[in-house]
Amino acid sequence: MLRPVLQSYLPLRAKVALYKGYIRSRLTYAARAWYALCPALQKKKIQAQHNIAPRMIVGAGWYVLNDVIARDLCIETMEEFVQRITRWMFDIANQGPNEFLQNIAPTQERSLSGRPLTKELLTTPLPKN
Repeated sequence: MLRPVLQSYLPLRAKVALYKGYIRSRLTYAARAWYALCPALQKKKIQAQHNIAPRMIVGAGWYVLNDVIARDLCIETMEEFVQRITRWMFDIANQGPNEFLQNIAPTQERSLSGRPLTKELLTTPLPKN
């Protein structure tokens, strides 16, 4: 459905804006909640889906690395993007007037089931751009 649009003669900035506003938002819907629970294989599959659109936008061949395409288009990896939006969500909740939302993130090390918690996405610092 979006392939003709991404491969059209639209300006590159318009295609990247379309990707960030439409495609990435669909891929990461509610990712703040479910991304920490995904196993590594699922995260790789999500990242692979994430890499398809930027590759189509620039019309890159198979020999061009995904990291190079993402760096040139100023597109974050899924891990970086989800960390950023999760950190933003917790910051907004902590700064808000509703005291029930402040420090809403769990503080224990692991959940009882052993799965990672959403707050664990924030343990690694974001890379400086």
